[in-house]
Parts: sequence; structure tokens; C-alpha cells
Amino acid sequence: MLSNIELWDIGLIVAGLVLLIWGADRFVHGAASSARNFGVPPLMIGLTIVAFATSAPELLVAVVAALRGEPGLAIGNAIGSNIVNVGLVLGLTALIRPIPLESATLRREMPALLAVSLLTVSLFLDTHLSRADGIVMLAGLIIEMLWLARLGMRSAANDPIRMDYEAEIPDN
Repeated sequence: MLSNIELWDIGLIVAGLVLLIWGADRFVHGAASSARNFGVPPLMIGLTIVAFATSAPELLVAVVAALRGEPGLAIGNAIGSNIVNVGLVLGLTALIRPIPLESATLRREMPALLAVSLLTVSLFLDTHLSRADGIVMLAGLIIEMLWLARLGMRSAANDPIRMDYEAEIPDN
């Protein structure tokens, strides 16, 4: 038999999931509207604003873990969330609706994804992430974001994914 505390916990979990779904819907609507209003491909918004916003919880967990002296939790969180994002998020999305990969922007991003993965593996080889390794990773992130911004502005008008889905982007 469930106690009142357990029922309260279950209620909070259900309420949290409902709010998460509502918030995700509003966030997607806002991100898609931003893409249209700024004249950039939705993929660019996804690779930048949405990526940073959805990484905020992982960043918070990593910072708290580092402050508590639990680096394994920070590393596991970062690696685990990437595995889930690629496997679960892309896999489930492809099950719901196949994902066209002919976008020039997306093709340009695949080498960056591979480079980041190889860089991460190479930095892990000595079984220690130093401050210098952190600087290398942050510098890579800054370079990638600047490159994305440049590409997004250049290719906004002729991105096939943008043309395919522009009708689905809400007005304001």
C-alpha cells in the first residue's frame, strides 16, 4: 500500500512531467519562431540556442559534482547525456518522422561532431582531464559557435531543411 508521502512524490513526478511537456512545447514554438524572425535555418537555432538551453541541467550537475569532489558524476553525466541525445533523441525522432540528411549545414556539422568525439577520446587517454584540457574544449566550443554563426548567416536562404519545414514554423 502506498503511503501519503509516496503518493505525494508520484504526484510531483506526474506534475513535473506535465510541466516539462508544456515547457518543451513552448520552447520549440519559441525557437522555431526565432528562426523565422531572424531569418536563419531552424537547424542553426537547434545547434546553438536549443543546444545550450537543453545542456543547462547537465552543466549544473557537472558544476555541483565538481564542487563536491565527484568528478566521475560530471564525466558520466556528460558522456551519458550525449549517448542519450544521439541514441534516444535522434532514434525516437527518426521513428516518428524520418530525418532528411541532405542539408548542407548538417553535412558540414558531421565532421565537427566526429572531431569533437575524437578530441574527447584523445583527451581521455591519459585518464585525467586537466585545466589545459578544459581550455582546449572551451576554445573548441567557441570556435564551433563562431563558425556556426557564420555559416548560418551565409546559408539561411538556401538550406533544404529550412525550405522543407518553413511552412510548419509558427508566425510569432
